[in-house]
Amino acid sequence: MNKRILVVEDDAALARVLRDNLTFCGFDVTCVADGDAALATARQVAPDLVVLDVMLPGTNGFDLCSVLRQGSRAPIIILTARSQKADKLRGLNLGADDYITKPFDLEEFLARVQAVLRRARPSMEQLTLGPVTIDFRSQHATRGGRTLHLTHREFELLQYLAERQERVVHRSELLREVWGYLDVPSTRSVDHAIARLRKKIEADAHHPRFIHTVHGDGYCLTPAGAQSGFPPGAG
Repeated sequence: MNKRILVVEDDAALARVLRDNLTFCGFDVTCVADGDAALATARQVAPDLVVLDVMLPGTNGFDLCSVLRQGSRAPIIILTARSQKADKLRGLNLGADDYITKPFDLEEFLARVQAVLRRARPSMEQLTLGPVTIDFRSQHATRGGRTLHLTHREFELLQYLAERQERVVHRSELLREVWGYLDVPSTRSVDHAIARLRKKIEADAHHPRFIHTVHGDGYCLTPAGAQSGFPPGAG
């Protein structure tokens, strides 16, 4: 069965371009032009991915992103002319999986659609790290029975590491596969995200048992705690 993509875009010409190119790539595409139609269609067709404009008639895309994220695990790509850093951070914090600004390169857009769908494939559903339990399907985490608040990106990052547990995962791979960058930028995004995760998960963030830095390479997750055979130079 072809993957279903819902395009929420009020620019009819752009919606047609997106529909035609996504259809050519083998997707089943439905286009709507406003927030109310998007919510009704999402309930009806259960899309595998939503491409979402921000400046829409009625409900804006940010509010729509929040509502869609509460009711569905389908990944969301925000596609908008709003290029300010504050807007991008707002969209990602609301649960968007990627944020693309207009004007955009169509080939890059299609590649990022494929990357987001690859990351969204069902795989590991649950992870236990000492007193912490993470349910990736429901995106719910607890620590000692109490709810632990993780962002959507933190769930993605943990799941990616968990699926490759006991292996070193390079920063560049995380930037490509979790953050969605095609060209790996010079950024500390991964390091900052790992630091935040350690504060939430580790008993001592400065002496981690589960999420280890492999200096010069990347990170490694050890669900059973640090092992004697762990790669040299890790901490």
